[in-house]
Amino acid sequence: MIEFHLEKRTGVAPYMQLVHQVKQALRLGLLQPGEQLPTVREVVSKVAINPNTVSKAYRELEHEGLVESRPGIGTFVKKSLVNSSPDLQEALRHELLQWLYKAFEADLDSEDIAALFANTLRQFQKEEKPTHTS
Repeated sequence: MIEFHLEKRTGVAPYMQLVHQVKQALRLGLLQPGEQLPTVREVVSKVAINPNTVSKAYRELEHEGLVESRPGIGTFVKKSLVNSSPDLQEALRHELLQWLYKAFEADLDSEDIAALFANTLRQFQKEEKPTHTS
């Protein structure tokens, strides 16, 4: 089951942070269709957040067709966002970990790494036209 967390200094609304975390879990295959999301009450008790904020996040996910609410039962994953095989994702994760070790050895901190990655991704998207092969 997904464990939510909130970052106070991101400037991203708390409900959107929850939405992003569910989408990330769906992309990584950590949540599967049919699985139940934590109840609003469970999220509130673990994250110390307003219940309306959790409900808003779940409504947004439902509006996007990713989850469905079953009154009196809970909120369930409706579809996956996985675009590649788990083996391929694991291989890429391993390569990324190696890169992160090198970045930390070079005295980059988390913010430096995030900025470098985001900038490089933007440049790649401008210069390259990535194609998906199935």
